[in-house]
Amino acid sequence: MFGKKKAKPRRATGNFDTLISSRTTIEGDVRFSGGLHVDGHIRGKVLSEEGSDAVLRVSEVGEVTGDISAPHVVINGTVHGDVYASAHLELAEKAAINGSVYYNLIQMAMGASVNGNLVHQREPSGLLTQDKVSRPEADRNLSVESADESSGEDGGKSE
Repeated sequence: MFGKKKAKPRRATGNFDTLISSRTTIEGDVRFSGGLHVDGHIRGKVLSEEGSDAVLRVSEVGEVTGDISAPHVVINGTVHGDVYASAHLELAEKAAINGSVYYNLIQMAMGASVNGNLVHQREPSGLLTQDKVSRPEADRNLSVESADESSGEDGGKSE
């Protein structure tokens, strides 16, 4: 009635089950469910359990050297590898990705950088799984050009 607000269903973006601290380095693949917050360094793939509504957050001091695959991904640090976000990807202002990004929905702040392809995927079929990487052949030819490359008499394409 009056004064009561209905609770809206929300994904748990603030609740993290696991924290990798800034003084920690993990070498090897990491598989998780729930929430994973990375302040440290991971050298290996970061994979969420299939079918889970997992959230991965890489803070501005966090770094991942390897591919990432999760439904919800928030990056404000550095990633050296491909990122697969089946539901939502947020790139904060200090995000730096050296690899391709496969996403359904993306939110990108001014200052974030991607040195690779941005590939929109409506279905999670092209996501990284524990055993394979599947990329649609047509999407391999997509690329992001900087403003310097896109100006020129030949329409921005240089051979």
